[in-house]
Amino acid sequence: MTVGQHESSGPGAGKHVGKWRYFHDKFVVEERYLDPADRRGLYRASVILVVAGVALFVATLISVLQADGLSAADGPVRDWLLGLRSNTLTAIMIFLAVVFGPIALPIILLVVVVAWGFAAKHAWRPILLASAMLTGVIISQIILQIVRRSRPPVDQMLFGIDHTFSFPSGHVLGACDFLLVGAFLIFSRRKNTRAAVWGFVGAGFGIFLAALSRLYLGYHWLSDALASVSLSLIILGGVIAVDTWRTARVPGERITGELSKAETPRD
Repeated sequence: MTVGQHESSGPGAGKHVGKWRYFHDKFVVEERYLDPADRRGLYRASVILVVAGVALFVATLISVLQADGLSAADGPVRDWLLGLRSNTLTAIMIFLAVVFGPIALPIILLVVVVAWGFAAKHAWRPILLASAMLTGVIISQIILQIVRRSRPPVDQMLFGIDHTFSFPSGHVLGACDFLLVGAFLIFSRRKNTRAAVWGFVGAGFGIFLAALSRLYLGYHWLSDALASVSLSLIILGGVIAVDTWRTARVPGERITGELSKAETPRD
């Protein structure tokens, strides 16, 4: 008899295996069966998102460094938004900036992750959401220090003066990661295609409002927001790939964590 077999048949083996199984099922793994074509489709979507995100980010970065191309629209868009300013619209934009800001959004994320983690059978998806957003914060801070782009003039800022760097927008990137990754993690487990479409439409509208608020309030250029969207597409593609690799199984594949005969507790 091997050591593993001896331990699995001891008096406390059932309790020990039960605790490990609970921990494994709750925090380590969440697995589901998919058709092989659906799993390939998810991998294909992840690659497309990453490629599109990299292409858009590189194009935006080059345009910013060379002050042409996509960044040529920065000035006209800023001037157009300056002409739209009003007390009511400013109050709405400040509210949106606070919601997607560096204080409120982490609190919202914490509440969502904790509530989702306790309520759901598995904690994999809320942990993945939090990890994706943390990745976005790290990437944006690195790029900010490398590019070191100046913000619009401080006399155009409506919610306090900010002398930090502008490219990319942390507010927009945080909103993109929270809404896009969250939408994927929720609707990827559902068969209702129409609900998924509306979910991503809602996420896109939220991202538009987050970006609009930062441009309207005078803290970012349009190309800053485009860079954030492109980075979020890369992160979303990575999340889809990781989630598919870790959770998607096709018929005939063994669910990891299924107890072998030697591990099964005896009565």
